[in-house]
Amino acid sequence: MASGSSSPGAGRFLTGVAWAVLLLGLWLWGRQITNGPELSSGPKTGDVAAVGRPLGVRLPPAHDPLKGAEPRRVEIPSVGIAAPIVPRGLDGHGAVDPPSFATPNTVGWFDGGTRPGAAGAALLVGHVDTDTRKAVFYSLSAVRPGEKVRVTATDGSITEYTVDDVQVFQRSHFDAKKAYGPREHGRAELRLITCGGSFDRTAQAYTANVVVSAYLTGVPKG
Repeated sequence: MASGSSSPGAGRFLTGVAWAVLLLGLWLWGRQITNGPELSSGPKTGDVAAVGRPLGVRLPPAHDPLKGAEPRRVEIPSVGIAAPIVPRGLDGHGAVDPPSFATPNTVGWFDGGTRPGAAGAALLVGHVDTDTRKAVFYSLSAVRPGEKVRVTATDGSITEYTVDDVQVFQRSHFDAKKAYGPREHGRAELRLITCGGSFDRTAQAYTANVVVSAYLTGVPKG
């Protein structure tokens, strides 16, 4: 999704504003993201538009949580995403500091929270675009329930997740617990997050955020 600006460098600024709004909930919610209540993964209406779980999609059982490991790479074959992961903390405003625009095809992992594979929801964030081109999570909104996400850790271990929910949260009614909290207590989950919706020229930001939820279903060999 393009930023909708013709001014040089404006796309970087506008997308950056969207990031600040998207992840402000982490600052408000603090480090409680791994201990939130169980949340339904069914389709939502009203302020939250969702792809949800289409009828007829059979999802596999969850794999038991693991110790978890620092992630190095993420792949979503169905939409052609394959990218390195770098750890990211919080910036001066209390929001997750996203990867640099100099490396738009890099995904950030919030290293103050859950490690992929461990119980709780691990957060992976990526830009949707820059001022000149598409970025790593440009196609994230095309992901559908039942599709696979694979994470390779720095120790060489691999964990595989199945997407069970895709939601588009409006910025004006962004609910941090619904976006970041575990959908089922004790389950190892992922959240993959980027900007979405349309571009609001008045607010100089995107109007929504795409949040893909997936849960651990396998531990492939090599």
